[in-house]
Amino acid sequence: MLLTVFRQRSLFIKFNELLNTLLSRLASKGLQLYRSLLAFKNNKPKPADTARLSLLGAEPVAEINPRYLSFSVDISVLAGGFWWEGSTDSRRGLGTLRIPPLKLNSEKLDRLVKLLGPAYLRIGGSEADKIHYFDNPNGDADALVLTRQQWDELHAFLQRNDLKLIFTCKYGLFKREHHGRWQGSELLKLLDYSKAQGYHIDVFELGNELNAYWAFHGLMSQPRAINLARDYNQFYKVVKRDFPNSKISGPGSAFWPKLGETVRPISNITPRFLANLDFKLDIVDWHYYPFQSDRSPVRTRKARLHHLLDPKSFEYFRLYGKRLSALRDRFQAQAEVWTGETGSAQCGGQPELSDRWVSSFWWADQLGMGARLGQKVMVRQSLIGGDYGMIVRLTLKPRPDYWVSWLWGQLMGTQVYAIDSSSPHIRCYLHSAKEGEGKTLLLINLAAHAVELDLPSVLQESIRGGYEMTAKKLASRRVRLNGKKLRFKGGTVELAHFDPAPFTGTLSPYSLSFWQCDLAATHD
Repeated sequence: MLLTVFRQRSLFIKFNELLNTLLSRLASKGLQLYRSLLAFKNNKPKPADTARLSLLGAEPVAEINPRYLSFSVDISVLAGGFWWEGSTDSRRGLGTLRIPPLKLNSEKLDRLVKLLGPAYLRIGGSEADKIHYFDNPNGDADALVLTRQQWDELHAFLQRNDLKLIFTCKYGLFKREHHGRWQGSELLKLLDYSKAQGYHIDVFELGNELNAYWAFHGLMSQPRAINLARDYNQFYKVVKRDFPNSKISGPGSAFWPKLGETVRPISNITPRFLANLDFKLDIVDWHYYPFQSDRSPVRTRKARLHHLLDPKSFEYFRLYGKRLSALRDRFQAQAEVWTGETGSAQCGGQPELSDRWVSSFWWADQLGMGARLGQKVMVRQSLIGGDYGMIVRLTLKPRPDYWVSWLWGQLMGTQVYAIDSSSPHIRCYLHSAKEGEGKTLLLINLAAHAVELDLPSVLQESIRGGYEMTAKKLASRRVRLNGKKLRFKGGTVELAHFDPAPFTGTLSPYSLSFWQCDLAATHD
């Protein structure tokens, strides 16, 4: 008995010693790994203290639509479906909490929207493929119904605020055997009513992110590109019957950082879709989010503060934008390229990041980059609703991205010029002025320190003043313009309330700035 106890105790001691040795070695390896990571972090190239800007010719390289900066209201928000605020998870591309329908008859909302116009307003989103128009055919208590009153109020809202409508029509075929057989009988009811009321829908698209049906509605719901093209051919006929002058947009595929148009060959549908259409498409559009929120089931680049400030994170938009333009040139050369949906982080935005100052840098950069790439329209998800909304849904307070959008609309014209920076942390874009002669230079400083600029003398001497946006900290909800708080006074805000700042040649840390230049057309 004693011998057995002794042996067990000896084995226990040896096991304990072995375990301690193993843990010690693991700790040592972990410490080495930590030190390596720390050294890597400390040895990463730091943003330079200076940056050189170069003008690349005097002629415009692109021209954008006067409604280039546009925005969306998700149909879940409009009609009262499942949405993101308060949700910590997602279910088939939707939030998990049901919200009341958006009240469009709001003078305050009208004031906010008019300051961003003119623009397109897109009504789309995941529930666009599940919604019922005007009636609930099955009497399902959880069904989402777009009522006639909501549709009427939407068109009154459009008219009051100089908005043109992009409407995502219901595809709603979730079984593979039904793909290629879309008829649009439910849509006809909406079109006939709209025509009778004198409503106009400027752009039609069929289905929301059809290449991602596998993620939202199950693997067997994913349509093949050739069947989707057949359905679009029928969709074209249905729409043109009542709205012969409206434009058709598609396929609206979702692109992910690093993945692109998701997984081949399941959902890489754009090339074959464009090649198999029987009609000439007006708009080749795509959806892109540079980051994914914690709610997103697919996260290739998580929404984290360091990612939102990393210039490498911004470059995937350029990569996929060029790829889409090449497909357009090959298959539908007459079509324009639009970004039909974009926001900082997929699935509602990232709480405490998408609604803060730090989120404004990607937005300003993507606006500039999209224009430089020749894309005609950029649709922001969303105008209101979600952590990525430019306006808080419950309070109608503007967020930092709202103010960036307002300044863009005030100062950036439609002619796009080529300009480059020697530093990836200093982003630069040059447009014609919104009004009058001259140009506007957009500068973005992603560095934590001030950066001195080396400009061509013709550009340096032409800058007559500008508007610099800053905040107390990256997580700020409020921003300043030339040191003054950006806010409404007496129900309005005007750029004339802010005196232009002189150009010193130095950019403040973590800043966005718009500089007005008396730069002649022959500046080279």
